Amino acid sequence: MFNPVATVNKRLLSLLQTGFPLVEEPFDVLGRQLNLSTDEVIRQIADLKNAGIIRQISPIMDARRLGYQSTLVPMKIPISCLEEASQAIRKHPGISHGYERNHELNIWVTLAIPGNSTIEIELKRLANETGALTIYDLPALKVFKLRAIFGEDADDATPPEAGLQNKEVFAVTEKLVINTIQQDIELGPAPFTKLADTAGMSTEDFLKVCRDMRQRGIIRRYGASINHRNAGFKANAMVGWTVSPALVESVGQLMAARREISHCYERKTNPEWRYNLFTMIHSQTKEGCQEVVRELSAENGLTDYVMLYSTREIKKTRIKYPVEEGLNFVLPCFSQFK
Repeated sequence: MFNPVATVNKRLLSLLQTGFPLVEEPFDVLGRQLNLSTDEVIRQIADLKNAGIIRQISPIMDARRLGYQSTLVPMKIPISCLEEASQAIRKHPGISHGYERNHELNIWVTLAIPGNSTIEIELKRLANETGALTIYDLPALKVFKLRAIFGEDADDATPPEAGLQNKEVFAVTEKLVINTIQQDIELGPAPFTKLADTAGMSTEDFLKVCRDMRQRGIIRRYGASINHRNAGFKANAMVGWTVSPALVESVGQLMAARREISHCYERKTNPEWRYNLFTMIHSQTKEGCQEVVRELSAENGLTDYVMLYSTREIKKTRIKYPVEEGLNFVLPCFSQFK
């Protein structure tokens, strides 16, 4: 049986996530790095896409800098409403991730909406559409690590991403690039040329703006989105920890340093949800996740925590964040928030 993970160059999978070149012929550059032809690089990427390991190759944008607000939303949804709720989540333009988890709060989604909208109003609408009996707003207060990179040497490729930034003001050319670049790249010799044409720019100027925005952190990362289960990381646990406010900074930094942890946030609490530090742990087995949690608990003296395993993926995509309307092409937009 054909196994694309076994046949693909492991270093390619790492580079696609962390070191994708923002140049006119990126697959040629990758080929020269790996001693592969351009055609072979494209073929291997196509194999990984067909196998469901690579979802897409596109930018991850800093939503806050683009003027959006985001939050983590757990919900308690009756079993009888789960299918209807799942359909509403898949259709929602501001939900990038949606999972069913083994907890009373059985559905968890990440939600982003334009800055001129109101989270409270949107949560009421979401509760109505999904039949949620309980719904919480758990926005990030601090990011210690945000870096879902999978592969044998991916952890050494780039430093962890962190920080919450404010909205920026963009030039017209930057807006054009932002609204154009947020899509899966085509597999061809010069994939950015078509995008540059759409924005009415030369490829050189288009890519110069892209590289500048990546350097400034507006594009947090340009690369492949990986289906971690298909890539061999079968188990993942979201762990909520109760940490003393005085220790959140030091504990957050220690947890963020762990290779198995892709996300680490301090989040808002409420009277019904006391866990203020969140970590996402990935492993090949559930036992592997449990071992990491035992080590973190012992190392940091933490005994009050909850482990939430995802039992079903409802939605996972990189949503598009359009900036301002009235440009010379149609944008996917958050029209329901107007």
